Amino acid sequence: MTYVVGYGPHHDDRSAIELACQLARSQREPVVAVSVVPRGWGTPAAGGTDREFAHWAAGEGDASTALALADLARHPEVESSAVWVEGRSVPQTLLEQAETRDASILVVGSGADAVPGRIGLTSKTDRLVHSSPLPVAIAPHGYTARGAVTRVTVAFRDDDASWSLLTRMAEIAQRTSARLRIVTFLVAPSRKPVTNTVSHSETQVIDLWAVQARAALAEAEREVGALGFSGERLEVTVSQGADWGAAVADLDWADGDVLVVGSSSTHRLAQVFLGSSATKIVRQSPVPVVVVPGAGA
Repeated sequence: MTYVVGYGPHHDDRSAIELACQLARSQREPVVAVSVVPRGWGTPAAGGTDREFAHWAAGEGDASTALALADLARHPEVESSAVWVEGRSVPQTLLEQAETRDASILVVGSGADAVPGRIGLTSKTDRLVHSSPLPVAIAPHGYTARGAVTRVTVAFRDDDASWSLLTRMAEIAQRTSARLRIVTFLVAPSRKPVTNTVSHSETQVIDLWAVQARAALAEAEREVGALGFSGERLEVTVSQGADWGAAVADLDWADGDVLVVGSSSTHRLAQVFLGSSATKIVRQSPVPVVVVPGAGA
């Protein structure tokens, strides 16, 4: 098993490698940085232009590999390597490399125009998040790893998919001695005077959802308690805000935190909790996010 890192040297951001090495310090697996360079058309009779393109692409790959090795050298305690491969589609090539190398997680960084400390999804990252058969870890722009992962926050909703995700993450947190936090995100518009556009019936529904969420979290607390989580190692909470940014900011975040979300869901309350709004939560996160396919958390 490996951590495969999608490495692009064209903007000064080593965040993906930083995150991969942090994960490797938590659960020991080698890190492989993969740079994807454009593939030529492979015409039967390659002309001078084709040869020049191939030479240029190889030079780009060698330069990228050298930079990746320099970034990896900052983490000598982690077993690591760097390679470059040709491909016409960066996401598809990374997925192929992940399969070939038996990757447990595919790690990527944020877009070059992302706000420092926040996650910016590029078109390539967005495609990976929605099509990858394995978890995709995304580092905030400019992320720097400090030690190992110390707390795993699981976005939870009371359905089969999120229960499955919670069980998996609890087992991983137990193996890595990380703390576990279970959170249900609830977006509820601020209550204002009678002129507010949120009707009384809507506020009643929001209140009911909050009650249901807390009941589900209490059950989740009992379940993970059976796995050995209790006291300071476990926290359960509803994080509420007038929008997704406020709901995410309502939590305390610290170095060593990782947020885990599911990539899809058909849950009837998906718009309220997470499901189809996972992308919004990812964009608001101040810590690395691991998107687990088909978990619907």
